[in-house]
Amino acid sequence: SDTMLSSRSRILTNSSVKYGTLLSKNWLSTTLVNFKIEEYKLVIVGGGSGGVSAAAKFASKVGKNQLALVEPRETHYYQPLWTLVGAGICDLSESHRPMASLIPQNCNWIKDDVVEINPNRNLIVTRSGRELKYDVLLVSVGLQLYYNKIKGLPQALETAPGLCSNYSAKYVARTYENLKTFTKGNAIFTFPNTPVKCAGAPQKAMYLSEDYFRRHGKKKNANIMFNTALPALFAVPKYAEALKKVVSERNINVNFSTNLIEVKPDSQEAVFEHLDKPGTTSTFKYEMLHVTPPMGLPEIITNGAPDLLDSTGFISVDKSTLQHTKYPNVFAIGDCTNLPTSKTAAAVAGQLGVLRVNLGNYLKNGVLSATYDGYTSCPLVTGKGKCILAEFGYDGKLLETLPINQGKERMVPYYMKRYMPFLYWNFMLKGYWEGPAIVRKILHAGFQ
Repeated sequence: SDTMLSSRSRILTNSSVKYGTLLSKNWLSTTLVNFKIEEYKLVIVGGGSGGVSAAAKFASKVGKNQLALVEPRETHYYQPLWTLVGAGICDLSESHRPMASLIPQNCNWIKDDVVEINPNRNLIVTRSGRELKYDVLLVSVGLQLYYNKIKGLPQALETAPGLCSNYSAKYVARTYENLKTFTKGNAIFTFPNTPVKCAGAPQKAMYLSEDYFRRHGKKKNANIMFNTALPALFAVPKYAEALKKVVSERNINVNFSTNLIEVKPDSQEAVFEHLDKPGTTSTFKYEMLHVTPPMGLPEIITNGAPDLLDSTGFISVDKSTLQHTKYPNVFAIGDCTNLPTSKTAAAVAGQLGVLRVNLGNYLKNGVLSATYDGYTSCPLVTGKGKCILAEFGYDGKLLETLPINQGKERMVPYYMKRYMPFLYWNFMLKGYWEGPAIVRKILHAGFQ
């Protein structure tokens, strides 16, 4: 209400205030809430893979009641597994655990949304009115899915025939349902005109669907299409060439610079704009339409923390140190940053090692000595039992772990992908896994 907002504004303008009063008014009652400004050495905003893993790393280092994790959700998801859930290979239940079971000791879990981050005052305000003072801030809020930016889609995605998306726990089961009910026609897979989490996932959904159609005798009646806003299949030439071979062998039609803008569920039609020919569109009939939605920072960050963002709308950090480019006591990792590398859980793991050193040294007034090389990984599952393991860093530099050609379809990386959740739940989220850099050095040294 206006009363609530004006009360909060008065409190925030007085930096000496330790206690405040928040007046919440509605047509039934007036509630008076007293709160105390809470002070922490380290506040982490976001309880995804980066936030929980970082909390595990620093909980024992900053002292009791000196670390807070702000995260409203009660369930934590391992989203990379949804590729296999959508293909009917894994069950959705394997991909989530209660958030409470993952919060480390000595970490205060603040189950609330952030509505404002004021880096000039080292202050965070939550939706319920709590105020958190921090010495150091770590932002790891990930990306938000904007299905609503595609006309006609949000209302239809839950029930309309043929529509599905592996990017949401709410919709991922519909992918396998559509594979089973598919008879004939166009099976279209999309990639939006925005950065996305795991840029290879839309193709994985397509390859696994093609594999399913082939195994169940439906391939001859399926016209599989990949309509992508990008100008290439993959940003790294080695893997792009490997994927060109895959789509050619499987007769998959690829349309570049093609962005989904509207879905017409009643007629089962999808409308795409041609990014290389502004103002022109094409409409395709579909029997199955797998949608990768536009993505961006959560609105609570874009609206509540504009000072942290760069001109593209992402959190501006030094690509080597992960420190904010303007506020030295602010760090960020993961999908929410403007780091010029692919947004994956593997990238977060690599960033955690840099964060352990640099944020840890900053807390002790030390030098930020660790450097992030842009490491990221994308296991490009091309079928059941087949995978191309893409590993690279900044500027597409290859950072392959295995002493073999990872640009070929192989069984080993597929099973690495299948059982990666064990590593995630038992090592990464407990602060022990920082990516395969050490393994890579050992293996390559042994095979030179």
